[in-house]
Amino acid sequence: MARPKIEFICQNCGTSHSQWAGKCDGCGEWNTLTEGNPLAGVGGGPGRNAARGREVALYSLDGEIEEAPRFQSDIGELDRATGGGFVHGSAILLGGEPGIGKSTILMQASVALAKSGHRVVYVSGEEAVAQVRLRAKRLGADAAPVLLAAETNVEDILATLNGIEKPSLVILDSVQTLWTSTVDSAPGTVSQVRSSAQLLIRYAKQTGTAIILVGHVTKDGQIAGPRVVEHMVDAVLYFEGDGSHNFRILRTVKNRFGPTDEIGVFEMTGEGLQEVANPSELFLGERNRVSPGAAVFAGMEGTRPVLVEIQALVAPSTLGTPRRAVVGWDNARLSMVLAVLEAHCGVRLGSHDIYLNVAGGYRVNEPAADLAVAAALVSSLTGLALPDNSVYFGEISLSGMVRPVAQADARLKEAQKLGFTRASLASGARKTVAVSGLELNEIEELRELVVQLADRKPQGQ
Repeated sequence: MARPKIEFICQNCGTSHSQWAGKCDGCGEWNTLTEGNPLAGVGGGPGRNAARGREVALYSLDGEIEEAPRFQSDIGELDRATGGGFVHGSAILLGGEPGIGKSTILMQASVALAKSGHRVVYVSGEEAVAQVRLRAKRLGADAAPVLLAAETNVEDILATLNGIEKPSLVILDSVQTLWTSTVDSAPGTVSQVRSSAQLLIRYAKQTGTAIILVGHVTKDGQIAGPRVVEHMVDAVLYFEGDGSHNFRILRTVKNRFGPTDEIGVFEMTGEGLQEVANPSELFLGERNRVSPGAAVFAGMEGTRPVLVEIQALVAPSTLGTPRRAVVGWDNARLSMVLAVLEAHCGVRLGSHDIYLNVAGGYRVNEPAADLAVAAALVSSLTGLALPDNSVYFGEISLSGMVRPVAQADARLKEAQKLGFTRASLASGARKTVAVSGLELNEIEELRELVVQLADRKPQGQ
């Protein structure tokens, strides 16, 4: 008789191993492997007496296309991040660090939807009903007709939902606290999170109710639990922010019904999260126009242009290995820009400490910020402030060339709207730019920008 096959599954990342080990090869965590049967549970193979499958309908590609039906929360930044509102029958995974404001934004969305006539059910697995009511009272929304429950068993939650009038939206906070009796393991494990999410997503697809699953975030910034849950849901949103700033950014990293890389910007106040209609003015509100080492970058987040200040500080170092500190940008990208400046432009930065910061707690993820970073570094090194009416965007290649980036028109229109009159960008972009009234400083090679900045006179001379 053959021995049954046994595997060991990491409870942190879901990686399977053929034998037990103290450390997971997938995520590097210790003591997270537990024994499991690969032929059992969700995703397991069929038994010997499995029922014969039924035939399903096949369709052609040239059929009619129906627009996904949506309902909006009347919170403009949230609707923007979700692609125009919540889609009926969709599943959304919302992640964020503890205390960042996930429960606050969901409570505000619940209240707004309930007041507009939608039936909303808020199920908390971490707080009692009295605690949820207390948060609603702090937000001044305790009179809204939102249905509350404190439960973690998925079967009980589904039985409750099936026993009432079909809701438009169900919020479950959080998916790591849910458990189902079909899986014999503790809540928060890979099998429990995956099975619970599958049962809830199946309910959403069958009934047309939109659901939001709240997910915890690990110290690495990833949603805790198996990554398979992110593939199961229709949209994944990350709630980002810095504890030292009041700004919060709701970033879309996956959306089957809308654009990805979209953002919604909020400001945390004593009355909850307030929408920020124009993030560029917010990020540039405290800008020092005559300070060396500050460059304004015209970036894009999905379909939204955002202007943000990039700050650099270059100082002589007394250490054998100079410091490189980066906040809000890619550390490896900074190393590449420094190498290009030294190899092709003759800018010696190897013996200097370099500190780079994106103002306002914002994080830049696109290579179009290369040109703005290079301008800020050279400005700080020479002690000469950049023109206060200029924006910068462009990708730097390893050969020292400046490459054009997408959506230059939208970037320039946002800069013009905020009073900027000059833009430094890649050479050849004029062919695709239709914005008039702006002085375009076209740069083919990075050394041209370095020469322009070095020839500038200090302020007041």
